Amino acid sequence: MTKKTDLKGLTTAELTNFAVSIGEQRYRGNQLFEWLYMKRAVRFEEMTALSKPLREKLDAVAVIGSIGLSDRTDSGDGTTKFLFSLNDGKQIESVLIPPRLAFGGRNAAGEDEQRRLTLCVSTQVGCALDCRFCATATMGMVRNLTAGEIVDQVMQTGRITGRTITNIVYMGMGEPLMNYDAVMNSVEIISNGLKIPARRITVSTAGWVPKIRQMAEERRKVKLAVSLHSLNDATRAELMPVGLKFPLDELMDAVGEYCRKTGIRVTFEYILFDGINDSAEDCRRLAVLAKKIPCKFNIIPFHDISGTGGVRTAGLRPSPSATIDRFVAALRRLHVTVFVRSSAGEDIAAACGQLAVMQSAKERMRTEGHPRSHQRRSAV
Repeated sequence: MTKKTDLKGLTTAELTNFAVSIGEQRYRGNQLFEWLYMKRAVRFEEMTALSKPLREKLDAVAVIGSIGLSDRTDSGDGTTKFLFSLNDGKQIESVLIPPRLAFGGRNAAGEDEQRRLTLCVSTQVGCALDCRFCATATMGMVRNLTAGEIVDQVMQTGRITGRTITNIVYMGMGEPLMNYDAVMNSVEIISNGLKIPARRITVSTAGWVPKIRQMAEERRKVKLAVSLHSLNDATRAELMPVGLKFPLDELMDAVGEYCRKTGIRVTFEYILFDGINDSAEDCRRLAVLAKKIPCKFNIIPFHDISGTGGVRTAGLRPSPSATIDRFVAALRRLHVTVFVRSSAGEDIAAACGQLAVMQSAKERMRTEGHPRSHQRRSAV
């Protein structure tokens, strides 16, 4: 029996090719795109502008895929975390951040995310990069999400809450640029179909250099955020093993290329760790970088991930509040644009670095059997 084609996650061009493949005219691709993403049909019978014979044909050869809500956790600060189940039983998390919670302090009052309803989406089940400070690292790499599974996080969250999502950040589980095609297809669908402009979409990376270069070459107009955390190669590689593969000179060359070719300044994300990357010299290095590459810095608090287990957090402590204040003030005196991200959702393990999905030992017995390829239920 021929497997049905899942239309959720197909771009206009892909839907056009699909229409032609089943003997229909090319314009049907545009019609399907409109019904799937603008009108958000969940069944072919809802596509009333299409003839009944065509709807029956579509029902015979295609499906409209969907992820399912397994759990919802609301924070006292207004943040909401969603646990979604995929069709193969795997699970992912998404986080909805209400206005005025993305950043702390008055300096970020004009930032776009601060004024809007932001959804943080996942791009992979697990992650292969093993950053010491990230709970998703406890899962290992399980699999990439499809474009449809990424897009459906936005659609399902909007449907569940009845709220209009205005900003998307690809900062959830996984390394987005290691799932490049699905991520970029989802960006196209979200911007053209769900009508969230590319200028309100941010793709975050740990520094996957070849795909940063591809973004630059393709003139991708989404915002790029790069997890930096140190301008010392040895320190950065200890925090983020990806630094061994792509040293800072390669990373900065790629980021500079992105800025030149797109005209968009990059955001560098920087977690302050006590005694590791919070010195006056660290501050000076960031200021020098800011003179070379159009950028801004987001200072991110280090959040507790001890409940997820398995992450190499030994020796990592958040910088004291007084140190953070001095560090940020020094950057501003050096005319560096810097903001401090809030800890929105920390009480429900939804803050930066805290996303992970766990499962019981009995459930793991039914998965692939690889010791690093399994799901984990959120530690909340």
